[in-house]
Amino acid sequence: MNQPNNAMELEQAHVLQTYGRPPFVIDHGQGCWVTDTEGNSYLDCVAGIAVNALGHAHPALVAALTEQAGKLWHVSNLYHSEPQARLAQALCSSSFADRVFFCNSGAEANEGAMKFARKWAHDSFGPDKHDIVTFTNAFHGRTFGALAVTPKEKYQAAFRPLLPGVRVAPFNDLAAASEAIDDAVCAVIVEPVQGEGGIHPADESFLRGLRELCDQHNALLIFDEVQCGLGRTGTLWAHQATGVTPDLLTAAKPLAGGLPMGAVLMTERVAGVMHRRSRQAPSPAHPGHGRRQAVLAQVNQPEFLAGVAQKSRIFASGWRSSTRPSSPRCAKGADDRHGPHHSCIADRGCGLPPRAAARQRGPSTLRLVPPLIISHAEIDTLIERLTAVFTEVQEAQ
Repeated sequence: MNQPNNAMELEQAHVLQTYGRPPFVIDHGQGCWVTDTEGNSYLDCVAGIAVNALGHAHPALVAALTEQAGKLWHVSNLYHSEPQARLAQALCSSSFADRVFFCNSGAEANEGAMKFARKWAHDSFGPDKHDIVTFTNAFHGRTFGALAVTPKEKYQAAFRPLLPGVRVAPFNDLAAASEAIDDAVCAVIVEPVQGEGGIHPADESFLRGLRELCDQHNALLIFDEVQCGLGRTGTLWAHQATGVTPDLLTAAKPLAGGLPMGAVLMTERVAGVMHRRSRQAPSPAHPGHGRRQAVLAQVNQPEFLAGVAQKSRIFASGWRSSTRPSSPRCAKGADDRHGPHHSCIADRGCGLPPRAAARQRGPSTLRLVPPLIISHAEIDTLIERLTAVFTEVQEAQ
């Protein structure tokens, strides 16, 4: 029997098949482009699912990783580490937070935030205040606690029973949220911009209402900014544009520029209930802290964030021009203009997580999360290639 000898065969033979992958092997990348083992280049508008905010092989990140890796790799969280302390300081100074808890992923960060909320409610109000409110189309992760607040049947069905005490309300429906939030609720978790749910921004009035409801019922407001945070929307944190401040915020994905790292940012009010005997899972102490400082230093610059906002407008304008009603595609809201067999292309975006929706007998979403360093010329290339693909699909119908 022939043994597998290339990457795709080895992956098929030995890796648990939880993802479908295209038939090529990525070998290296530079900026917004990746190249496969056959020498073909691709404009990367996935960016590790919003992880590679500064693209591939960014010189500042390479330098930070190389320097720290040759100096100190890992000491656990039993000892002091200057990069970790400096990173925590930088995150607090650039946000509402007083303290930070580090972990390894976005799902871990959300698990931690919910645990902190329950501990806070338990210590402050007793054991009966433990329910958590989440919203339709939310995605907060696939670990057991995070999965319980990700109300999608296809994700949850095979893994029940899940974490109890979770209530689900319609997203962007403040009246329904008001019905769901009462004095038994310890926390409300929401994405300021839903990612996997279809790139749906939360209405400012909705977030303001959630803040008021949480204050009214002594509950904590958790913003999940794992995908939409760290510059993706044109502000460092997505919620900053609304003026609504959470009690906890979760971050990950671009946090360490490609290394596994998550964080929970919190106020002192929440942090005060955690102490050394209330241990969470160990947080990492590795070169990612130094690399993360490099990411934050690059992204948290007014001109960089203004550039993200400008690129978002350029993409939106160019995409709408390429899908104008007079073209074979049709405008947003005109799904039935050409009959049921014609796709209808719409767009929705907030910063640089634009959504291109191709509607044909029901909505679907093409999620684009390019590196924040994408150039205007590369945006033009993206629009040109997407338009060509959709035109080909249209003509084939």
